[in-house]
Amino acid sequence: MSTVSSPDGTTIAYDTYGDGRPLILVDGATAYRAVNPLGAEIGQLLSDEFRVYAYDRRGRGESTDTAPYAIEREIEDLAALIEDAGGSAMVCGFSSGAVLSMDAAAAGLPISRLVLFEPPFVVDDGRPPLPVDYVRRLDAFTAAGRPDEAAALFMAMAANLPEEMVAGVRQSPFFAPVVAVAHTIAYDGRIMGSTMAGTPLPTDRWAKVTMPTLVLHGDRTEPWLAAGARAAAEVLPSASVRAVTGEQHSAPPDVLAAVLREFAHVR
Repeated sequence: MSTVSSPDGTTIAYDTYGDGRPLILVDGATAYRAVNPLGAEIGQLLSDEFRVYAYDRRGRGESTDTAPYAIEREIEDLAALIEDAGGSAMVCGFSSGAVLSMDAAAAGLPISRLVLFEPPFVVDDGRPPLPVDYVRRLDAFTAAGRPDEAAALFMAMAANLPEEMVAGVRQSPFFAPVVAVAHTIAYDGRIMGSTMAGTPLPTDRWAKVTMPTLVLHGDRTEPWLAAGARAAAEVLPSASVRAVTGEQHSAPPDVLAAVLREFAHVR
């Protein structure tokens, strides 16, 4: 494990794999290195050509946190990693981490290429919109010392899981790692903002994202996620969209590694 310091003093922990061109992976809500091996597995598969960064976003795993939260602080975290990587990097974001990556690119970070896997935009009536008080409710649960309720709210409202499935997850060993970082779920809620309201995406938020961009979605994913991916590609000036055969809101590391390797060489 290595670390970088963000401008506000937050320590960001990361692992690297390989010594080639830098590629930084940005997790979505609740994911971090100790419970999500995807970054390590992609890193090992690409270590012959890339230097892959898998990091814990602030407040998760071995990274620290500094209040108050702002999306700009997470962009600064990513900027610190890019600086460590040599001043420019390809970035791949997953789910809400894809939206953070878009915001970082729009802020002018030196991102050479951008890959976005299923940014969870809700742009139609394919699922219920996220409640307008979602982030406020998450903050209230955190303030009240009830991280389990924040985690359950995320699963029901943001992940759109049926009530009986949420109840099952709460009794499973997979719930504790989510509860451990439940205070950060509101961070991703702020990143998503109003983009899960069932309305078109803003046309100006990412207008400056002009680097080559690939938006991915599984061809067996939820229809609303596929619609969100297509909508993202439409508002990004230099984006193309691709369906990944046989996949849903996740994909195996070998499939993702192959797509990343191919896109890195597209002229």
